[in-house]
Amino acid sequence: MPVKTMICVPIFQPNLKSARLTADKALKLGADILELRIDALQDPDIQEVINFIDSLDGRVIATNRTAREGGLFKGSEEERTEILSDVAGHARYVDIELQTGEKLRSRVIKKSGSSIVSFHDFEKTPSVDELLEIVRQEKELGDLAKFAVMPRNLEDTLTVFQVLLQVEDTIGISMGNLGGYTRVTAGLFGSPITYASLDGGSAPGQLDLKTTRLFLDKFTDVDR
Repeated sequence: MPVKTMICVPIFQPNLKSARLTADKALKLGADILELRIDALQDPDIQEVINFIDSLDGRVIATNRTAREGGLFKGSEEERTEILSDVAGHARYVDIELQTGEKLRSRVIKKSGSSIVSFHDFEKTPSVDELLEIVRQEKELGDLAKFAVMPRNLEDTLTVFQVLLQVEDTIGISMGNLGGYTRVTAGLFGSPITYASLDGGSAPGQLDLKTTRLFLDKFTDVDR
């Protein structure tokens, strides 16, 4: 089926002033959507965050990561998910982790227009069957499923593609330098969103926006 992968640039800045500069530059250079890493903001005012998202016409994935999921948020789970619930109706997507407590996770998903339910493993790549089960659980909860895993060898990176060939509406990423190429090729296997950096990645193995844009433009609308 035809695949058009959106390029998402994470905004990992300590304040909204610098976030604005990053957002404007990323959109000018060809980003389709932005991921606002709320966990990177220092003492954010929620209304100002909402105003920031609204100013970008909803082209935002709102995310608020804990250290366990590769983020910086240090408050309680109640505080973290309350922030996401507050901004949920303004962002195009809200990214909430599968491992979030059921009650808190459900509250965020219900408040969001569209949701991404995500899973991260920064140590290894689970088996194809394990990842398919993770994706199944995520898709029962949200609109898009997402998994990002760490490869130990080249074969692990191919696991991502084996999974993507069997599912739809799923973002699949193999992290680190070894898996970096999957960020530009995953679209050929059906991944609706891939992540690229502007001035430095927010996750291991992110490629720069220009490289990612050039590749995806060359291989747009490929039959899966």
